[in-house]
Amino acid sequence: MRILLVFVLNLSLICCQDKKTEVITNYGMASIVKSVQNDSTQETSEVDFLLTENNVMNFLLDYGKKNKENTVRLTTDYGTIDILLFENTKFHRANFIMLTKKKYFDNTQFYRVISDFVIQGGNSDDRITLKKRQAIGKYLLPNDYDRGYKHDRGMISMPSKNIDNPYKKASPFEFFIVQQKGGAHHLDGDYTIFGKVIKGMDVIDAIAAVPTDKSDWPLQNVFIKEIKILSKL
Repeated sequence: MRILLVFVLNLSLICCQDKKTEVITNYGMASIVKSVQNDSTQETSEVDFLLTENNVMNFLLDYGKKNKENTVRLTTDYGTIDILLFENTKFHRANFIMLTKKKYFDNTQFYRVISDFVIQGGNSDDRITLKKRQAIGKYLLPNDYDRGYKHDRGMISMPSKNIDNPYKKASPFEFFIVQQKGGAHHLDGDYTIFGKVIKGMDVIDAIAAVPTDKSDWPLQNVFIKEIKILSKL
């Protein structure tokens, strides 16, 4: 067993040499896996089942009533970003707060960056993020776009799963922030806007300016080090 464990750890270190799959700073492999296995935080110990298309709506409705926080702070490689989550997109707010308390977003990346358009985060191609998703469940959120919001600069919105998804249901683990000056209003009606930046647009501008490859992935990974709850405004 000890020999097998050493082999697995060595294999992990070898795999981490790739630009987009390196072991994320500030956490060791063992501590992250343990965090996922223990459901990450005491606040979410109540979630002892996998979320699915069948149970997620009732769960989030109840979760939102018990967890009313609506402001969060993203700590990134370029500084901090404060976001206000909207009350009337209740499923999306509850989902974001739940994932924040489970520390899902910690050490994910801004993996799609397009200058003067959007920065998109909440994902990574490393195995730790995949394990976190598997520990939470597989589900989509409704497209709740008709709340009077527009994709103005600084709005936070949720991308849609783009395969077999005629109702444009949202991918719950990812989000994008509009960086475009004047907004990106051609996106209105297609995606759910569920929050806005209240501090840190200079950080978003800095991230949007980084060099990227042909798939819009930054040449130098841009990490979301953590997202934490601030308070309820």
